[in-house]
Amino acid sequence: MKCNYHTHTTYCDGKEEMIRFVQKGIDLHFDHLGFSSHAPLKKENNFSIKEERISEYIEEIDSLQKQFPAIKLWKGLECDFIPYETKPFHFFKKTYQLDLIIGGVHLVSTGQNQPLWFIDGSKQQIYDDGLKNYFHDDIRKAVTAFWEQTYEMIETQNFDIIAHLDKIKMHNQDRFFTEKEPWYLDLVEKAIQLIYNKNIIVEINSRGLYKKRCNDFYPSDFILQMISKKGIPMIISSDAHKSEELGLLYLDAKKKLLQFGIEHIVYLSENGWKEAPLYFT
Repeated sequence: MKCNYHTHTTYCDGKEEMIRFVQKGIDLHFDHLGFSSHAPLKKENNFSIKEERISEYIEEIDSLQKQFPAIKLWKGLECDFIPYETKPFHFFKKTYQLDLIIGGVHLVSTGQNQPLWFIDGSKQQIYDDGLKNYFHDDIRKAVTAFWEQTYEMIETQNFDIIAHLDKIKMHNQDRFFTEKEPWYLDLVEKAIQLIYNKNIIVEINSRGLYKKRCNDFYPSDFILQMISKKGIPMIISSDAHKSEELGLLYLDAKKKLLQFGIEHIVYLSENGWKEAPLYFT
């Protein structure tokens, strides 16, 4: 099985129309393609789908499925979890009859009705400014806030896949902390245990690498080792925002998984998630 369930089009912050991704997926011999626009947020923004457009989004996926039966298309959203701010993930899945939900943390809460620390995007300075202004340059406190928000998402929300698990490392670039520090390892270990307990799928996400914002996949090698030991299910994601990104580093991701003894990925079926053997070809 060759699948990508994490895909962004012009309905959110993607750069191309949905049909371009479908055509590229067929060219790349993908079996499955899942669309995952960023779910609506209460605050005005330029990266998430507008709730009034979700029905149109779903109708287009259904229309494209009829037009392109060679590839299986799935309807999903990537839902941000922000305490006090975001709707429960199951609201979107039930209301719009979605096939899958990807959960992720891009905006770290600094308290109710307080500013949000944006840890994603192309501008490292925004990360640095948030660290200074909201956490007084206390990187351990800031990183702990990210992981604790991730814990709360795992424990309180129902979703299929966790997005770019260790996204907090992207703009750090070993400047403020290293991933070998005991306090950081403890934070990650707790996340992995919670993911295991809830049977959530983890993606190996290549976007940080091909955008040259990170020197490794999400998650890092030592986390993949933990995942392998627990037998946590995995998928391969390009987190594509352009059709040309759809298959980027796919073989490298497969090689990485096999390196850590992860010999299966999962894929979505009409009867839920199933395992498929992973071959390096």
